[in-house]
Amino acid sequence: MCGALEGIRVLDLSRVLAGPYCTMILGDLGAEVIKVEGPGGSDDTRQWGPPYTGGESAYYLCANRNKRAITLNLKTDEGKDVLKRLIKKSDVIIENFKNGTMDKWGLGYDQLKEINPQIVHCSITGFGRTGPYNGLPGYDFVIQAMSGLMSITGSEESGPMKVGVAISDIFSGLYAAIGIQAALMERDRSGKGQSVDISLFDSQISALANVASNYLVSGKVPDRLGNEHPNIVPYQPFPTADGQMAVAVGNDGQFQKFLDVLGLSELKNDERFTTNSNRLENRRDLETFISEKMKTRTSDDWLAQLQEQGIPAGPINTVKEMFEDPQVKARNLVKEVAHPTAGKVNLVGSPVRLSRTPAEVTRHPPLAGEHTEEVLTEAGYSEDDISSMRAEKII
Repeated sequence: MCGALEGIRVLDLSRVLAGPYCTMILGDLGAEVIKVEGPGGSDDTRQWGPPYTGGESAYYLCANRNKRAITLNLKTDEGKDVLKRLIKKSDVIIENFKNGTMDKWGLGYDQLKEINPQIVHCSITGFGRTGPYNGLPGYDFVIQAMSGLMSITGSEESGPMKVGVAISDIFSGLYAAIGIQAALMERDRSGKGQSVDISLFDSQISALANVASNYLVSGKVPDRLGNEHPNIVPYQPFPTADGQMAVAVGNDGQFQKFLDVLGLSELKNDERFTTNSNRLENRRDLETFISEKMKTRTSDDWLAQLQEQGIPAGPINTVKEMFEDPQVKARNLVKEVAHPTAGKVNLVGSPVRLSRTPAEVTRHPPLAGEHTEEVLTEAGYSEDDISSMRAEKII
């Protein structure tokens, strides 16, 4: 079965997470992705462990399936010539080098479009290609700090906190995949490629969504609310007889049903709680009523009743509990992939569900340079050429 992006070739010069996550998405959707690293393997995440399996770190495995891998020394003229030959027959090139690196190598977008006018070039950097910070390195933790995300994450007691995954990288990878596909669609009309400039800083600020909008509308600096919501009440965890659970009451109708389930129907006409705006103003009073009631029964008891009434609620799972959830199993979110050194490896599958051209896991995360000879042979290089390049450490 052909994927939605069948026939699109992507040269992936990126490392770490944002770029590889983007190209993994494209690969899941059927694009041919060729991962290009320096000789020996230059993606830092190969060494970001433990845990390791079969010599590969779990971190590297999470973002590099559905790719072939070659090694190429782009600091040599011969290595650049190989890349240029590959560019002629490619649709997309993505890189996350520091600003100016590709230009210094003679491989910037202005040079690339001379080789292939239809090429879509995507660069992912910490702060983008313009502005006073354009030359600064960008790591997720620093971006979370500078973007304002940490200032709204955590509680007043905890102080600023980062999100538990490299979320700025993930958002940037998603925006990069969107930008690349948009450029490819526009190319179908114009016949011309273009450059896509993705910044971790921009991406994370965009993902502040309602919090950023709240500030722009009100001028009020957002507070850290821990697990509470700045615009909706009740929308937070509550203690139960055997732990905690999450409750997300999104509108007044759900709130009325929630009070019935709790046995707090007498609060329905209490003016402090009749509208969401009033509940926001009287958040602490309402939390007291709800908490005292919910402590009287177990999480499972409450969940059964709340879900029966259509009130959004759920357990606060560990990662282990999440993977054991019947919904995760029903959606086949864990994919088993054969790996040449690790045997069978479990990976999280794609969340993109297309009815005719589904996203699939067809290739294991590749070893460094695993497909160098195969790819270069397809590009027209002879066995002697490849042996010579290997001897000279070009590949």
